[in-house]
Amino acid sequence: MKLLVIGSGGREHALAWKLAQSTRVQCVYVAPGNGGTAQDHRLRNVPLTDPQELADFVRSERIALTVVGPEAPLAAGLVDVFRSQSLRIVGPTQAAAQLESSKAFAKAFMERHSIPTAAYAVFTDAAAAHAYVRAQGAPIVIKADGLAGGKGVVVAATIEQAHAAIDGCFGEEGVANGGGKAKVVIEEFMEGEEASFIVLCDGKNVLPLATSQDHKRLLDDDRGPNTGGMGAVSPAAVVTPNVHARVMQEIIMPTIAGMRAEGTPFTGFLYAGLMVDARGQPRTVEFNCRLGDPEAQVLLMRLKSDLVDALFHVADGTLDQVELEWHRQACVGVVVAAHGYPDAPRLGDVIGGLPPDADDAVLFHAATSFSDGRLRSNGGRVLCATALGVSVKEAQTRAYALLSRLALDGAHWRRDIGHRTIKR
Repeated sequence: MKLLVIGSGGREHALAWKLAQSTRVQCVYVAPGNGGTAQDHRLRNVPLTDPQELADFVRSERIALTVVGPEAPLAAGLVDVFRSQSLRIVGPTQAAAQLESSKAFAKAFMERHSIPTAAYAVFTDAAAAHAYVRAQGAPIVIKADGLAGGKGVVVAATIEQAHAAIDGCFGEEGVANGGGKAKVVIEEFMEGEEASFIVLCDGKNVLPLATSQDHKRLLDDDRGPNTGGMGAVSPAAVVTPNVHARVMQEIIMPTIAGMRAEGTPFTGFLYAGLMVDARGQPRTVEFNCRLGDPEAQVLLMRLKSDLVDALFHVADGTLDQVELEWHRQACVGVVVAAHGYPDAPRLGDVIGGLPPDADDAVLFHAATSFSDGRLRSNGGRVLCATALGVSVKEAQTRAYALLSRLALDGAHWRRDIGHRTIKR
């Protein structure tokens, strides 16, 4: 059979890489793909992004299943277009994707369904937002309401930082604008350790994936600004069996039941970003309506089961018939960022020194392009060095070894991915 993965990042490279391992798959198309998917003989890039053109392509090529990787096509209603034409696709509808595309929607939804999260307020007026921050004090969290590529959140340690973040959101170039009236969510600061909790859903049934932990800060020791993610580790030691049970009972299942009750059943990958406090109480930081990036890279490398089979059950509403098997090894993924990331990443730098891939150690491509026989950077997060190991420490060592000969001018990466799990 033929499959289609929509997107161009590291998550999509990892998805296509995993799907192509199935003996049932003849070809995996990636639209539009990147330099890494362009060089894999099992994959084929397709220069399409328009929803109807993609649907036409699926019909003409008789593609059996489409998987949507990034958030923007989901928020734009790509799944609705496919379903209206009876094309099998994995992902939430535009209405269900509001859990990610609008932080204000997600917070109100959690409030309606008693899902644990931080206290919050929503503002469409900058002066009122500034007044609220002055009354609440710092630390405090400022979030642009809409999609911002992982960069719409500021954890302000001081009042001055909070005011600057509000100005950034409401300013002429602010990410809160989203083409319309700006909206900002301001939340209480939650103490604890973050983790990523990702499940597959078919609208009713839920299948949890292995646990993982993103490293969102730019610099070692979790310093610097938030980014789209500088690396990931799986499993996440902070998600103990007790925490896992509480997340399923208090967050995941009420979310799926609530979406169904409100007439917007959720299908696809649901990602709950968690904050786990010192007592083991999990609260919801955010929802994403997709696999995380770079969590996808470490999770899919650990997955032993055939992903194709699981995704067909998601699309067909029979996820209760599936169990997933995982490698017992740990996995670490280290993101390589371009010069200037996250503020002004430089594009077009030639990339060299990449090692050959192995089954248990891969340099997944994220923001790369391939033309005229040369691989170049094409965005902020360029690569993700991902490796298995019998322990997190061994996986970490093997992941960094993939970068020992990398040639990319100005590239930088964190040197401590997995440090919290190793310390535990």
